[in-house]
Amino acid sequence: MRTFLIFASVVAAFAATMAVETTEANAVTCVAGVYRTGCAGPRGAVVVTHPPVTVCHYVVVNGVRVHRCG
Repeated sequence: MRTFLIFASVVAAFAATMAVETTEANAVTCVAGVYRTGCAGPRGAVVVTHPPVTVCHYVVVNGVRVHRCG
């Protein structure tokens, strides 16, 4: 009887550990480089180029100095 109880407890412990579901890792890393920006995750990678640099300057509108970018 003692052997049967030990065997039953081992089987129950094994079944309990198999019933626990593990979650997958969803880490994402991003790096901003000199020419491009890239992100890599569990489902692949994406590379994005930087938008063009806008030129900003000051203009005078109705006597008020205004900062315009365009």
